Amino acid sequence: MPRPCEGGPVHEGPVVVFAGGGTGGHLYPALAIADELLRQRPDVRAFFLGARRGIEARVLPERSLDHQLLPVRGIHRGEWWSNLGVPFALVSSLASTLGIHRRIRPELVVVTGGYAGAPAGLVAAAMGTPLVLQEQNAWPGVTTRLLSRWAAQVHLGFAEALAKLPARARKVSRVSGCPIRTLPENVPDRRDVLLDMGFESHRKLLLVTGGSQGSLVLNELMLEAVRSVAAGERAALDEWQVIWMTGPTHHASIIEELSSCGDPQWVRAVPYIGDMPRVQGATNLALSRAGAMTTSEFLAWGVPAILVPLPTSAENHQALNARALQEAGAAVYLDQEGLTAEVLWGTIAGLAEDPQALATMSERASERSRPDATSDIVGEIVGLLPDPKPGGVQ
Repeated sequence: MPRPCEGGPVHEGPVVVFAGGGTGGHLYPALAIADELLRQRPDVRAFFLGARRGIEARVLPERSLDHQLLPVRGIHRGEWWSNLGVPFALVSSLASTLGIHRRIRPELVVVTGGYAGAPAGLVAAAMGTPLVLQEQNAWPGVTTRLLSRWAAQVHLGFAEALAKLPARARKVSRVSGCPIRTLPENVPDRRDVLLDMGFESHRKLLLVTGGSQGSLVLNELMLEAVRSVAAGERAALDEWQVIWMTGPTHHASIIEELSSCGDPQWVRAVPYIGDMPRVQGATNLALSRAGAMTTSEFLAWGVPAILVPLPTSAENHQALNARALQEAGAAVYLDQEGLTAEVLWGTIAGLAEDPQALATMSERASERSRPDATSDIVGEIVGLLPDPKPGGVQ
């Protein structure tokens, strides 16, 4: 029987709901899985559920994807007064999700973590709809641990996460890797990428990123380091150039500060990088937070990384991600507490001036990567869907 999708025409094939977001680390895996699922099964209709306050509120409309945004909110640790509305937002989101579920009657619900995925997962469990979870972090989040008891499949980005799940969930879990947005072979030649960004094609590239919203701490440390180099207090890296994703909120002030120290041409600050995989494919070293999506992409591209985990990340999952990569030999872990610009720049310079160390880290990253994670996960997911109808879209 044909089924309507929210705001769209009646659809003949199976509907799959994708839920997860709040941050890019939870949203982009859902987008990657959906893209690959539609490639393998063009008869599927993808529908997204997300949070009004999450990055998906911008990304989903930009991509013209069928979606509904919910009032669900995350818990702010250390700010109890800002959490008073969380229960009401959750109840409202559950009611909305239940109504949507009854209207579009999905064959499957895929949750990629974050507070935005909880309502869809709970409703799927209540309605008996097959539920698939994809957890990116070395320490599974609250949403994954809660929903895993009802999941038909749990796909993990890190082997370290398996022991943290309930016993029942481990039986349906597998370490699949983290879905990434673009496979390495689809990235253009790095010379073309560098020239398109206004850089010299023969110089190496340092990528600095604090995530989609930027990091005030990393920005301040990096700015202090650039100032000291511009003033001649620290050695410049003559063979290197820097692409610095500041985050939209911090961009104007950083541009002003760079201008005040001579507008160094070896640094380019941008508010956001829309095609991050393209840039990562041209990157020789990265300075970053340690979110799961970011670290998984570094592994896939073989990018050596200096990781400064966000200390307030849920259950300290970024620190666990960073430790896992450091133990694999693919990254250097720096604790934010007590970190100075001098130590940070010294670490960057030490690696930049040691090609053998960078080559070894790149090899270790590639060994740890799972570039086929997206297609492998979708290969498992399609087994939960009904076969395509004869004569339908193939």
